[in-house]
Amino acid sequence: MDTFFTTQHASLTALRREIHQHPELGFEEFQTAQRVKSLLTQLDIPFVDNIGQTGIVATVTGNLPDNGRRIGLRADMDALPLQEKNQHAYSSQVDGCMHACGHDGHTTILVGVAQYLAKHRDFAGTIYLIFQPAEEGRGGGDQMVKDGLFTRFPMDEIYGLHNWPYLAAGKIAVLDGPAMAAGDRLSISIRGLGGHGGATPHLTIDPLRISADLITTLHTIIGREIAPLDQAVLSLCAIQSGDMNAFNVIPDTAEIIGTVRTFKPEIQDQMEAAIKRICAGVAATYGAEISVDYERIIPATINTPACAQFVRDTIEAHFEPGTLDTDTPPTFGGEDFSFMLNEVPGAYIFLGSARHDDDEPLHSPHFDFNDAVIPTGAKLLTMTALNALKR
Repeated sequence: MDTFFTTQHASLTALRREIHQHPELGFEEFQTAQRVKSLLTQLDIPFVDNIGQTGIVATVTGNLPDNGRRIGLRADMDALPLQEKNQHAYSSQVDGCMHACGHDGHTTILVGVAQYLAKHRDFAGTIYLIFQPAEEGRGGGDQMVKDGLFTRFPMDEIYGLHNWPYLAAGKIAVLDGPAMAAGDRLSISIRGLGGHGGATPHLTIDPLRISADLITTLHTIIGREIAPLDQAVLSLCAIQSGDMNAFNVIPDTAEIIGTVRTFKPEIQDQMEAAIKRICAGVAATYGAEISVDYERIIPATINTPACAQFVRDTIEAHFEPGTLDTDTPPTFGGEDFSFMLNEVPGAYIFLGSARHDDDEPLHSPHFDFNDAVIPTGAKLLTMTALNALKR
């Protein structure tokens, strides 16, 4: 298997860079999906498209007598609305859009798995290759599930990976339980009463002053209402109010946007309740109107412990000693693979991709997937699927 992926490394790298040049946003991955479908057709692997809009599910059936086992492998295809600042020969050719999270690499890795399985069908059972759209906040995983992913393609387990530039290239980490956080969107609207900032400020209900009090008070939730061992993050990331050219005009309204990240549903409930309670209290204090729109976008990514241990066993059995990393903590980033793990047991794997200690982080305009880890990722998913079929 190592020899196979080493041989395919150059062509897979070329594919990754081709996809990188032509990034597409969520539910708009028409060219990427067409490229994947063309490759699957060449490999004589049947597939069904338009699942969750632009998603694809390919089916690889082993040549040995069917044992009834069904395993899913998933990769995401979408890019981000970000202007690339790299100067590579293969940099994005689409203004304001780039692969800044490595989904071009994930797609390529799963194509590599397809190439191997097409030539090595000496296994029993079925492996589904899932090319998912719209992971970046647009709910592609949820859409695939709602479109019958697991009813049309029943699976015993499902696995996915994410390149991890915070971990040395070639290292692999698999966590028990929470791997990535639930991602909630918080929108707060404040309606006060505007007026003259010099002559009659006492007649106003100042939404900026209310915003300042509200921001400070909301940030006490983590330190004083959430138990120290129950992790949570509250980030208020933007505020809009007034006109920068109207230096003496107190506005009527203000808007605050932010995010809440948690690992446990009960802490998620506690955060939402506390935010709404504080907003109601501040509104009463100042005589303003404050409305809260709390949207639960993606659930936490929770690995099935038995599946996580199975992947760790696979790594220790089929990779060089020291490949398995046991120090990587859960991350407060979000991942809508969680919708799939809510339906089927499985695990989400971190594939180390750091070239140096100062690699660009995910979602940076300077980020670029490390092509050196393509063979490792392809072997990892392939071995995981083949071994899972035997369980």
